[in-house]
Amino acid sequence: MTAKTRVMLVDDHALCRSGLTELLQHRGNMDVVVATGDPAQVVPMLREYQPDLMVLDLRLAKIDGLSVLRMIRAEGCETPVVILTMSDSEDDMSAALRAGVRGYLLKDMEPEEVIDAIGRAARGEMVVASAMMLKFAQILQTGPKGSVMGSLVASLTEREREVLDHVARGQSNKVIAKALTISHNTVKMHVRHIMDKLNLRSRVEAAVFAFEYSNSPEGVKAAGDINLKVKS
Repeated sequence: MTAKTRVMLVDDHALCRSGLTELLQHRGNMDVVVATGDPAQVVPMLREYQPDLMVLDLRLAKIDGLSVLRMIRAEGCETPVVILTMSDSEDDMSAALRAGVRGYLLKDMEPEEVIDAIGRAARGEMVVASAMMLKFAQILQTGPKGSVMGSLVASLTEREREVLDHVARGQSNKVIAKALTISHNTVKMHVRHIMDKLNLRSRVEAAVFAFEYSNSPEGVKAAGDINLKVKS
């Protein structure tokens, strides 16, 4: 039997801690080994319980979450941290990424999205809320990669470029399916093909790729069309 992911929660709202514990343990098949709202207890609890992952709120009453993160790193604790917050500020996310978090999630995400993202973070992936993907891309952007990226985009079918365009906007498969009037499974298939053709590992990387190529999600499909015309 696969061992459950052992999670630590740090949030100063008791209701949030209780709700997330219920969500992760009963619907996410994870084990919340400890939860606290007191930043002073974080380091001792990390050492005692040694969780696989910490889920940390960004806004705590006594001290902000990034200060907690810096504190535990200064103590030599390397536990991966995922931020779960109400803040959709690009500055907050940028600061969190610089501090070395493994994920940045929003509290208004769907429960299943939160479960999935925390599970993937526990497996070593970088996870970002869909609504934050374009801001994430802007933070990471290093500029277009010219003809190499152009040829990769040109390898996509017209429908795949449409799907990539929506992924770059941070939209879920369900939203994309409705927008393109296709089934949820068809969207999943297209996303899988896009990942394979572009050699990407996640939707976040797909959004970053799209942003870096065109500097605008609206330009992804058009850029691909131009490349196809050149090739033909």
